[in-house]
Amino acid sequence: MVNQKNILLGVSGGIAVYKACALASKLTQKGANVKVMMTESAAKFVSPLTFQALSRNPVYIDTFDEKNPKKIAHIDVADWADIAIIAPATANIIGKLANGIADDMLSTTLLATEADVYIAPAMNVHMYAHPAVIQNMKQLEDWGYHFIEPGAGYLACGYVGKGRLEEPESIIAAVESHQLKEQMLAGKKVLISAGPTREKVDPVRFFTNRSSGKMGYALAEVAAELGAEVTLVSGPVSERISHPKVKRVSVLTAEDMYKAMHAHFADQDIVIKAAAVADYRPKLVHEQKVKKQDGNWQIEMERTKDILKSLGEMKTNQFLVGFAAETNNPLEYGEKKLLQKHLDAIVVNDVSAEGAGFEGDTNMVTYLNKAMHQDEVSIASKREVAARILEFIDRDMKDE
Repeated sequence: MVNQKNILLGVSGGIAVYKACALASKLTQKGANVKVMMTESAAKFVSPLTFQALSRNPVYIDTFDEKNPKKIAHIDVADWADIAIIAPATANIIGKLANGIADDMLSTTLLATEADVYIAPAMNVHMYAHPAVIQNMKQLEDWGYHFIEPGAGYLACGYVGKGRLEEPESIIAAVESHQLKEQMLAGKKVLISAGPTREKVDPVRFFTNRSSGKMGYALAEVAAELGAEVTLVSGPVSERISHPKVKRVSVLTAEDMYKAMHAHFADQDIVIKAAAVADYRPKLVHEQKVKKQDGNWQIEMERTKDILKSLGEMKTNQFLVGFAAETNNPLEYGEKKLLQKHLDAIVVNDVSAEGAGFEGDTNMVTYLNKAMHQDEVSIASKREVAARILEFIDRDMKDE
């Protein structure tokens, strides 16, 4: 998975720099094109000449050392890289990245690259456990950076604990494993619905629900990272998505979502309806604001179209997945929905449970396929839950 890949190896200053020499050598032996970029501190531990000999490429240290006047070096390298590996990654470089600081060539290049970035930390055990470092790593993970956890053992400072740079072979194995996983949905077209709908009463009032769209957006983001071409049909939410392989189609009402899902359905491989669509809408929509009056106001509601059922009736080769947000007997109702709507799988969750449901950043679900096989996903971030759901879908599609 690294053969013929352009790999930027970022080396920051720590005693573990000596392991980065072996990493550069092993990457080169595997057929990767390696360019090494060092901080000034790293160069105090190991000579840049060592990395030049191992990578067979010039080593970059100084932002202002522009060897080719036709190119800006740090931008050129940032664009060139398919993969960036920071090993060792000190608390300092992690902090810079998490806070958008670009004061040397390595930090500047990493902020400019769109390559997958893998961070292999190495530091004192107490530094690794410091709240600031933990917060910085969490921020980077949220932004899509990938961490290769350090090992535990005897550290150069004399302490014994977690903080030792992972071995070069393990770093390469982690990168290759993730790169392989990233191709899991390569070539697949995925249609996802997310968020609520709004059903108009008059120009200032509407019915809606508490859906934030976070689960659907997490599914779209992760599916794109796994190589899929994603169409996201979204109700009105504040969530944003930036992945270039995600095309967002904005809708407002249940009828809008029905039309958009049907318009994009035919050529999809996977369809996931995560949106919380209104089941009912006002039968009469007032063109002018209804004025407040004495007494009660009764609004007659009519059924909206059942989007999921209609897709289940017309599907051919699509793998169709629904969501069932329940507050009691979730599996019973989920199984019923799976069968009635001709689904290939359903994701069931109890939205009344702590840590699950609307608006939050975490979820816990049960994935149930048409063979009635259950996979439990315990409480985790919605992004992690999305990754597990997509793994289950990929597995079931291969088993068909």
